[in-house]
Amino acid sequence: MTARRPDSRGLFADAEVAAVLRLQAMAARPAAWRGALLLSRAGEHALGWVALGLAGAALDARQRRSWLRATAAVAGAHALSVGLKRLVRRPRPSDPRILVRLAPPGRWGFPSSHAASTAAAAVAYSSLLGRRLPLASIPLMMASRVVVGLHYPSDVLAGAVLGGAVGRWARRRTPGRS
Repeated sequence: MTARRPDSRGLFADAEVAAVLRLQAMAARPAAWRGALLLSRAGEHALGWVALGLAGAALDARQRRSWLRATAAVAGAHALSVGLKRLVRRPRPSDPRILVRLAPPGRWGFPSSHAASTAAAAVAYSSLLGRRLPLASIPLMMASRVVVGLHYPSDVLAGAVLGGAVGRWARRRTPGRS
């Protein structure tokens, strides 16, 4: 009888569950949970990022068209990630050791739409604001989605890459501050 080697998918899945459990343990304080919940709720359906873009368009008449283009990119990144979820159909975390702190918005987790819209907003809006500060929101949103138990690390990483690419595409077509 020979020993069976675990397949690479099983090892990857085990590593992802272990990473979620580690991050949840690191964020075990109530303040950390509340912060993760707040971020996750704020990113729901990209509404906060779209509202920020529309506020930018309303307040910055000189760059209104650029703000609207960047806001459309945020909405587009969100829509693209939702479409990819339906194609890939990767379930959200289901290991019983993972604490799920929010009701999932759907069955599928890959890629994370929160991470996609956040990365798209951070990249597209940073040039309009003339600051890189919005880029700090990307890892915060990514971590929050893992901490609340709705995504694996690869879900949020894929979402951030997707959103970053869409945001960069929009930024190339959106002139920054003069």
